[in-house]
Amino acid sequence: MAKHLCVTPQRWPMAFTTFIATLLLPVALALAVPMHNDPNGFEGIPWGAAFSESDTFVKVEDAGRVQTYELKSTTQTLGPAAVDSMKFSTIDGKFARVMVRYSGKDAHDRILSYLQQQFGPLDRTPGQVAGGAVKFFNWQGTDSEIILRYDLRTSQGVIFFESEAFRAKFNEGNSPSTF
Repeated sequence: MAKHLCVTPQRWPMAFTTFIATLLLPVALALAVPMHNDPNGFEGIPWGAAFSESDTFVKVEDAGRVQTYELKSTTQTLGPAAVDSMKFSTIDGKFARVMVRYSGKDAHDRILSYLQQQFGPLDRTPGQVAGGAVKFFNWQGTDSEIILRYDLRTSQGVIFFESEAFRAKFNEGNSPSTF
């Protein structure tokens, strides 16, 4: 007898985020540039580090193997730009992904410039940058990947900083047929 998986209301946010990230991956990989200075983590926290609630982080979602945390600080920045939110995800208690959301063209321009300074310039050759209202930018490293998606219509951006080693674990049991 086949086992059918169902996404419970508690797992919906994580399942939806994983589904969206899975949809973005093929487009982002097509436009990826090699990453300079792979950080093997995010802002000094290495991928795979043990992660739990602390003076800095509060758990905001518990989806079994995947736990999501936010900064307790109300002011959040990425480089020179203020951001709307940062969510730090673990899989099996090990740090594996950060999702950053931001708003506004000014924030987008600052973040894009910051990411290029940190991880290398984008390939602006005609045909390498996706046209249309939604722009994708991607840096591919040995240990890390950064995928930035920016919607020109809404001026909303989302960035995934992700461990290469842990990416597949997020998708285990979350195939589109489980939604």
